[in-house]
Amino acid sequence: MPPAEMGRASDAPALGVILAGGEARRLGGGDKGRLALAGGSVLDAVIRRFAPQVDPLILNANGDVARFADTGLPVVPDPVAAGMGPLAGVLAALEWARAYCPAAEHLVSVPTDAPFLPADLVPRLRDAAQQADTPLACAESGGRLHPVVALWPVALADRLRADLVQHGARRVDRWQRDQGLAVVSFSTDPVDPFLNINAPEDLAAARRWAGGDT
Repeated sequence: MPPAEMGRASDAPALGVILAGGEARRLGGGDKGRLALAGGSVLDAVIRRFAPQVDPLILNANGDVARFADTGLPVVPDPVAAGMGPLAGVLAALEWARAYCPAAEHLVSVPTDAPFLPADLVPRLRDAAQQADTPLACAESGGRLHPVVALWPVALADRLRADLVQHGARRVDRWQRDQGLAVVSFSTDPVDPFLNINAPEDLAAARRWAGGDT
């Protein structure tokens, strides 16, 4: 079946996954999502913005899942060997959707360290895929592509597993374009909605925009 014919975006609710595999090595270590932000955490802000747009919402993370018990979210580890990057987290969510949420046709993924996600992220990704007649859509802001902020058809799970395990796929953007990808541009005014926290200066900027001084 050609990629463009697989799982075109519909109006059915999309499952959401927060990819929490990154470690804050340049920020003292640990889970990035647990960094303090405006009286809570970065992960709290991601959940607050993302949860109303998806149903259900899960978390992809490896290691001791108990550390995320306070979120109340199902925690799904990578189903393949460690070190395979974000595509492994997406695969985990796609396979979880197929097993536990069979009505879900699409998945939307976001990173754990982007606390200013747009309130219209999911409908805009869905609309872009429909209009371009592509199976996937991802976000762009300020001329920069954000491949992990994306809409994925659950029907692509087997293809993704094969490409990860048998063919060594690692580049998210390359794999997406091979399937068929629409790109949605989001404004960076007044703040980049996909500002992600990779260094101390990113965390300082996020705290300024969040109005907190934690």
